Amino acid sequence: MKLLKIIFLLSFFIILSSCLGLNLDISLNSNGSGTVSLEYRVSKSLESLGRLDGNERWNTIPVGRADFERTLDRLQGMKLLSFNSRDEEKDTVINVRMEFETIQDLLSFLDSGGRRSFYRGDASSGSLELILSEGRENNNTAFDRLTAEVFDSYTVNINMSFPNGRNTSFSFPVYEILSSSERMTVEFNW
Repeated sequence: MKLLKIIFLLSFFIILSSCLGLNLDISLNSNGSGTVSLEYRVSKSLESLGRLDGNERWNTIPVGRADFERTLDRLQGMKLLSFNSRDEEKDTVINVRMEFETIQDLLSFLDSGGRRSFYRGDASSGSLELILSEGRENNNTAFDRLTAEVFDSYTVNINMSFPNGRNTSFSFPVYEILSSSERMTVEFNW
């Protein structure tokens, strides 16, 4: 029983230290190619946790240029255009600009497992769906309040520009995504 409590506390610490904010700007061309600019904030505590001996498996978020290069080496239709990072008081801020050859290449980058993104149509007329959260089965008001406090300053912002000149965007606080009891999905149509 003590071991289960320790595992629970360790898991809880990892959840709390994994603060993340995301800005994603996707520009789609008429042939299905495009660019994606990605800015995200990783709490320094999460980044340092991933660097501890034996804990590399916990840090699945790429924080260095080499991380992105290794990822993009596996994706034929993606190319790294620029990368930079800077340290702020509590976060490391990473800015990356990439280009993709097809919408499917973009989805392979955004959702390597292929279970949380869906694309229908073609470059000139289509639909792109992203699942942000599958939803939690158990509601816990105390956990939700704590999540709201810890993730208060972090948001997920996605902007998409389409070949027809239209733009669309959305923004959600990270704590809403993490504490949602229902599936959260966004869909872009053009």
